[in-house]
Amino acid sequence: MREKKGVKKFLLISIILCLVSMIGASFVQTSGGDVTIKDLRWETPSGHLMSALLLIPENATEETPAPGLVTSHGWYNNREMQDLNYVEMARRGYVVMSIDMYGHGNSDIVEPSEWPNRGTGMYDAVELLADLPYVDTASIGVTGHSNGARAANWSILEDNKKSEEDQLISSVLLVANDAMYTADPGEPLYWAMRSDEQEYANVYGSRDVGIVAAQYDEFFFRSIADDGSITVPREYINTQYAQSFLNFGEDPAEAEERESYTVYRQDIDGEEAVRVIYDPAQIHPWNHFSANVVESTLEFFDESIGAPNSIDTTKQIWQFKVLFNFIGLIGFVMFIISFTKFMLYTDTFHSLRAQKSVIPQAAPRGAGALWFWGGLIVSAIISGLSYLGLYNWSIENIPAFYNQVPVFYIGVWSAVMGVVTFLVLFLSYKFFSKGQGMNLRDTGVIIGFKPLLKTIALALIVCFTAFSLVFIADYFFKTDFRIWIIAVKAFTPDKLLIVLKYLPFFLAFYVANSIAVNSFNFVAGGRKKWMNIALLALFNGLSVTVLAVIQYTSFFVTGEIYFTELSPIIGIWLLPMIIIIPLAAIVTRRIYLATNNPYLGGIIYGIVVTVIMVTNTLTQL
Repeated sequence: MREKKGVKKFLLISIILCLVSMIGASFVQTSGGDVTIKDLRWETPSGHLMSALLLIPENATEETPAPGLVTSHGWYNNREMQDLNYVEMARRGYVVMSIDMYGHGNSDIVEPSEWPNRGTGMYDAVELLADLPYVDTASIGVTGHSNGARAANWSILEDNKKSEEDQLISSVLLVANDAMYTADPGEPLYWAMRSDEQEYANVYGSRDVGIVAAQYDEFFFRSIADDGSITVPREYINTQYAQSFLNFGEDPAEAEERESYTVYRQDIDGEEAVRVIYDPAQIHPWNHFSANVVESTLEFFDESIGAPNSIDTTKQIWQFKVLFNFIGLIGFVMFIISFTKFMLYTDTFHSLRAQKSVIPQAAPRGAGALWFWGGLIVSAIISGLSYLGLYNWSIENIPAFYNQVPVFYIGVWSAVMGVVTFLVLFLSYKFFSKGQGMNLRDTGVIIGFKPLLKTIALALIVCFTAFSLVFIADYFFKTDFRIWIIAVKAFTPDKLLIVLKYLPFFLAFYVANSIAVNSFNFVAGGRKKWMNIALLALFNGLSVTVLAVIQYTSFFVTGEIYFTELSPIIGIWLLPMIIIIPLAAIVTRRIYLATNNPYLGGIIYGIVVTVIMVTNTLTQL
């Protein structure tokens, strides 16, 4: 009875944490109720359904229309990723629309050929914003991170098709993507272009334009120098592209040298226009989690279209929303563990509860120590090598059936590591553990058919109930549970079909990993019980951590990433795995201790990870 009370206590605490997260995050993003938030879905002129959050400050009325701003996430993200911008801009009096670009979040999926059309939905959002009676149509800005900035460039090209009197966009801030530097911009600068083949031009006209060019951006702000070398991002401000931009499209050979963090003005067609470059010393994904970038964003739009509410740019509150979102993420994980344990006391699932305390095996010695440490080390090495080796193959060979590229790549890698883990466990059992008297039934590896069915049923119930909390947060408070690049958010029903496509990949790994962590490697190590799980969590994430350290240490020392032969995206996709994979060891261990069943925790965690990945990326036709 005491154990059951403890389970109920932690279940209650997890629910309280989630509620605190919902209420606290909502309070911050509404500025204590001064900002109204609406969840929009509308059919756009492009013929697609689009999703966005609309934030309306109380100062925005028909009598006193306020400046408007459309902001966008980058590729493989969603509208909530821009919370640092929409929280700060809305409390300063701007009407803000944070969009899900087509193919992301709750917006329609479109063909890749349609991405440039109307800025992947951004220009559709601009037109809707301009139709709102409480928005000042003379003061509409656009901004976006990474490919959200590319969407802003495409929106400028769309806006340029209109006469000057009918153009809607007055200012643009490009975060983590290049500007359009030439008369025929085509595709925005990606890796490098020869400057002597381009004719510099001011594509933006009299609009105010700024760039946030991180000194350690994995993708952009590179060009080919006169000697044929490729300039690294931290030298971007001295390149011909940056200098031409700051000189309003002039040939840099004939223009004055200009600096970052300095606002330059020039009369263009009778209007004063602004150009500025900010170059913080950070990496590409840190741009959308940076107080420094928020400060630059606020300064730029205040300079360009003016903030109705004057608040010091250093006085930022979005970090409190991050804190509350993170509290919710902790509560979400706690809920999964405690609700699973709670269900073990029901009549339906009590048979899955461990009949006696799960005792760790004796500390490995001699040959046992070689198998223990050897298995961990070999798995970590293969994990790192396969992560690198599978990228090109998975990108080049992705079947049409799988319409999310990053999830397929990470999924294939996960499946491969699931097979490797099973192979290591098989060899360990055959050549050592079996001879030492290891009983696969006692450790939960062998499970009956009926218990397996109950295990699957309970896993589905736990996941359904846990995500119900997410949908409550979304429906009533317009919030979710997240921290930086890890997000648990509400989703549309079509995502469930996509989840089913990728679920086998992730189950292969997380079930195998749970068996390895709990049935084979749960040993007495030292006096503290947590030492074993800490060690296994460390080795779970060791390979991805080492790869990330190599990638970014090289970046900070040399100015360029280490794995240049592969896409820079592999480093960014590593970052969430540094948390997700080690956490698997902790979650599955807590469930295993209550069940002596390695499958339950592995299935639950595999489902949760699959849903997280599928609902936070780009889906394409």
